[in-house]
Amino acid sequence: MKIHSLFSLAAAGCLSAALAQPALAANVKITPLGGQEGEFCPLDRAMIFEDPSGTRILYDPGRTVAGAGDPRLGRIDVILVSHMHGDHVGNSHNAAPNSGACDKPDMSVSAMPNSSVVNIALAKNAKIVTGSEMPPFFANKLKANGGDPKNSILSRFGASVKIGGVTIATVPAIHSNGLDPDFIGGDLGKHMKDAGIAGYVGEATGYVLKFSNGLVAYLSGDTGITGEQEKVVRGHYAARLTVMNIGDTFTTGPTEAAYVINELVRPASVIPSHANEVATVGGKLRPGSRTETFVKAVKVPAHLPLSGRTMEFDGGGKCVAGC
Repeated sequence: MKIHSLFSLAAAGCLSAALAQPALAANVKITPLGGQEGEFCPLDRAMIFEDPSGTRILYDPGRTVAGAGDPRLGRIDVILVSHMHGDHVGNSHNAAPNSGACDKPDMSVSAMPNSSVVNIALAKNAKIVTGSEMPPFFANKLKANGGDPKNSILSRFGASVKIGGVTIATVPAIHSNGLDPDFIGGDLGKHMKDAGIAGYVGEATGYVLKFSNGLVAYLSGDTGITGEQEKVVRGHYAARLTVMNIGDTFTTGPTEAAYVINELVRPASVIPSHANEVATVGGKLRPGSRTETFVKAVKVPAHLPLSGRTMEFDGGGKCVAGC
């Protein structure tokens, strides 16, 4: 009887482990919210990351998310903002998904003085997770609009916060991070604007996200080449997927970004971002583009962020669907 019981317990344990495998093998879903369905366009920054636990994170909504009412958003639990420039925080946005054209983006709707980030957070009751000195700014904006200032959460370099199934850490990004005086308004904002100066909100950031399936993703934000990409992003966090800006002039260009991928971070896969060009036509890579230069230069699979196309990544950073 004892032997039979032991075998029964062992069989039950094996069955439980087998039943648990699908949950362990679940994928992270990534959906770009760009300017034109099926394309990668100049202002495309926004992405939704959905953890297997259901936690949904919106990254840099910028100008291509059509405000808080954009039907593509669905439920949003967390908003990440790499820095305060209008093309990331959303000082204006398109009137509706797919309005305008890839080469002529629609930016007709102002989100000032709140920003798309604040308006979406209010509508979705989402938390805004940022680093540097950005959290007090967002907390005050939420409070001024009847929201909960506690929904603006700090994650400063070297620390992390966990929301739902995702652990969020910030890492350095080498980029300016001035706050447009129009976000401030009043006499102070006017005087700052007249003087040609911006508000101080600390350094720009990138993010490292650890998902419940084990995937670690590095979101570069707007950055140049940094030593932390090797020592921190690869050495400490061991990122396996990178969302990398490639737009040149304002951030790393395609060859510099390829160096970051090939020599510093060394992920299993990369998604180019912030191309500042018409990168695709008919969903296909445009010959002679910066994006083509980057895709040809990297030594790992590069997956184009075509708007509305959901990609799925396993815990090792491999794209297993939608690529």
